[in-house]
Amino acid sequence: MTRFSANLGFLWQELSLPDAIRAAKRAGFDAVECHYPYDTPAEAVRQALEETGLSMLGLNTARGNIAAGDNGLAAVPGREDEARRLIDQAIDYAAAIGARNVHVMAGKAAGDEARGAFIANLRYACERADKTGTTILIEPLNYRDAPGYFLQTADQALDIIAAIDAANLKLMFDCYHLQIMQGDLTRRLQDHMAAIGHIQIAAVPDRREPDHGEIDYRHILQFLEKLGYDRPIGAEYRPVTTTEAGLAWLQAFK
Repeated sequence: MTRFSANLGFLWQELSLPDAIRAAKRAGFDAVECHYPYDTPAEAVRQALEETGLSMLGLNTARGNIAAGDNGLAAVPGREDEARRLIDQAIDYAAAIGARNVHVMAGKAAGDEARGAFIANLRYACERADKTGTTILIEPLNYRDAPGYFLQTADQALDIIAAIDAANLKLMFDCYHLQIMQGDLTRRLQDHMAAIGHIQIAAVPDRREPDHGEIDYRHILQFLEKLGYDRPIGAEYRPVTTTEAGLAWLQAFK
């Protein structure tokens, strides 16, 4: 049976993070993940995880100066010190709550200098994360939702992963983003499976509940079972109304 992780960056946003973890447990999710938990004390999150028995699969590095348009800093030349402070913050927080993965956000940049900055910062992240047993993830984002974002395709991500050659650096395979940017999802999942650290789903093109749209997730999930992928799938979608009102897909997919 496929297991699912509730992405609390989008689901139950009206609740505090600890209460959202409890809501995910009541709804029947098998794990949770989040975006930017840093305003919540790590101890409160850990307590909610222990209470529910859920694991926190991962979290993101903070974006930087959001008002100035930052969407991550790791590939932004000249801001390496800031980027590494955010990496340290994320790895420390992940360790404090027992989270397995940290998604290092690249930010808005382009060109060889940006690639060099990203690789250098990811090497730092992988070395730092190795001390806590944490996996570093990088995720291509589509150009509509994240215009100007450095990392946009799986091929680009795999090239960077190969260049760094660290055992704890993996690809976050978000079906929503990669369907928009490249498509051919089943073939890409098969070809890239060894490099994939986490998989996320949402409807395309509206990023709503994953039971409609141009991707047949029943096919994708069955294909992943055939490939032997047995980790929870991240439900990273924006509910049409409330989270509870849109959860019929969860039992149907299970």
